Amino acid sequence: MESMPKVIVALLIVLGLSACSSDESLLKESSYNGYAQGTTFHISFLYEGEEPSNLAASLDSIFQAIDRSMSTYKSNSIISKANAGDTVTPDVHFKKVYLKSQEVYRETEGYFDPSVGKLVNFWGFGPKERLPSDASMVDSLMNFVGFSKLNPISESWSLPKNFQIDFNAIAQGYTVDVLADFFSGLSITNYMIEVGGEVRCLGKNLKGQAWRIGVDKPTEEIDQQERFQFILGMDSLALATSGNYRKYWVDSLSGQRYAHTIDPLKGIPVKNRLLSASVLAKTCMEADAYATAFMSMGLRKSIDFVNRGQHNLEVYLIYTDEDGQWAVYQSPGFTKKILN
Repeated sequence: MESMPKVIVALLIVLGLSACSSDESLLKESSYNGYAQGTTFHISFLYEGEEPSNLAASLDSIFQAIDRSMSTYKSNSIISKANAGDTVTPDVHFKKVYLKSQEVYRETEGYFDPSVGKLVNFWGFGPKERLPSDASMVDSLMNFVGFSKLNPISESWSLPKNFQIDFNAIAQGYTVDVLADFFSGLSITNYMIEVGGEVRCLGKNLKGQAWRIGVDKPTEEIDQQERFQFILGMDSLALATSGNYRKYWVDSLSGQRYAHTIDPLKGIPVKNRLLSASVLAKTCMEADAYATAFMSMGLRKSIDFVNRGQHNLEVYLIYTDEDGQWAVYQSPGFTKKILN
């Protein structure tokens, strides 16, 4: 999604991908890096024989197709037309993301809700220029929030009047899954795919080890010497991280700081002790959506949700304790993946 500004607070850095193949191995490594959907992407994979042809063009085609479906920054995308009040024909990408959003909305009791489109724009985190916000308008805007109020997805589909949706909190994770399916379709069984900080890995790197993924500490400035909060070894897993410490704006008159995650139940930027939520799941779309939901839920509700064990999620939550110091909650499954 060109210029989709879902700022992922942890820029994922892949470590050890440039190792040389041993003489005994027939596997070779190839990497593709670039800029798409308003962010960077990094893809590495192993292959035997000849490298698949026209990969760059194929990757670009996938990014463009998803942009045409769900980019709020393209006026002719399906989502932009729907937000403008048009009746649209959803494509396969739109349908899959819509149905998964509906599922996560129900499971999180509304803490994940892409129908906050009007609120995203109102609070200055959408494609339009930020304007001064009058918080007294929130109550009226909440009349146009609630995924359960949307029309069931169909071949000829429209939003209820004055509703707007925003898939930025799930679509980038979905993009990673589409790319993963593409490489699997080429019979490639060792890959690392990262788009804007959302990542999915399968198999091993060229050293024969699990892919090594580092996640930044939740600070506004990156310290290159001490940047990583943790490093994971990942195989057959997806990871997404969400947080509020790098994507915000400050009202020049009041000095109030507004975080980019919107609480869909209250209609305001979230205010809780949770600094970031990293989620491991089988698909990146799920990891992406639940990471966003947990930022709205806050620490205790997120822990309770994960501990119910219904969704096979593992989490690493960074929060401030009662003394204002950083503290960490990590589920047992997440801890097992941490290398250092």
